[in-house]
Amino acid sequence: MSQQKRWVRERYGEIATGKRRGCCRDSACCDPAVSGERIGYRATELAAVPEGANLGLGCGNPLALASIQPGEVVLDLGAGVGFDALLAADRVGPEGRVIGVDLTPEMVEQATANAMKAGAANVAFRLGDIETLPVEETSVDLVISNCVINLTPDKAKVFREIARVLKPGGRVAISDLVLDALLPPSVTCNADSHCACLAGAIPRAEYLRVIEEAGLVSLRIISETDAAELVAGALGIPVSELRGVVTSISFTARKPQDCC
Repeated sequence: MSQQKRWVRERYGEIATGKRRGCCRDSACCDPAVSGERIGYRATELAAVPEGANLGLGCGNPLALASIQPGEVVLDLGAGVGFDALLAADRVGPEGRVIGVDLTPEMVEQATANAMKAGAANVAFRLGDIETLPVEETSVDLVISNCVINLTPDKAKVFREIARVLKPGGRVAISDLVLDALLPPSVTCNADSHCACLAGAIPRAEYLRVIEEAGLVSLRIISETDAAELVAGALGIPVSELRGVVTSISFTARKPQDCC
């Protein structure tokens, strides 16, 4: 396992068990309800999951893009303690299924407990690396992810895996961070910035290119927001240092219907 992945696994394990704060250090944005509304979740969505299922770690609301249908199979990459997966489970209904994959054992354990609290029998969480998904080929209708792909060293491999597991015509709805300028040197070489989804971020053009090279089509950026305030607090640096540098984008794409 790479050093970057070890950092992520260790620190997100601490977040899952309450040993580390998952958002900014001393700010109201650490309140999951506050941060959730800021990135696009409705109050009804925030109230729909068990207490503790929302750690406020996202940078958007991919479910708002997804038009989830009853009976679908949804895969959540970097599912954390289960927030998006549980919301998706309600939408796919008893005939559908949700799979959450996360690198961190403590996250998977907490997510499984949260699913039991919610009585969500149609959702299951698996320990795994999103660069090598523990999911069958052409088995998924929709892939969602919320500010997680930045945590991976090989983003091209992630999108190839997404294309592999999607059914022909299957969809993607993702929120993530991209760079629109160079990061300050103080940000690029520390574990906290990797776990704030920042030091692993890549330029926007490169990010969009790897999606298309994986064979996904109809790529559409639905929204984009300057993410300086969202990220700076997690690192304890002035917002001004990141203004215009890091952007939260939410986008959709799909696997061609005639593929494979």
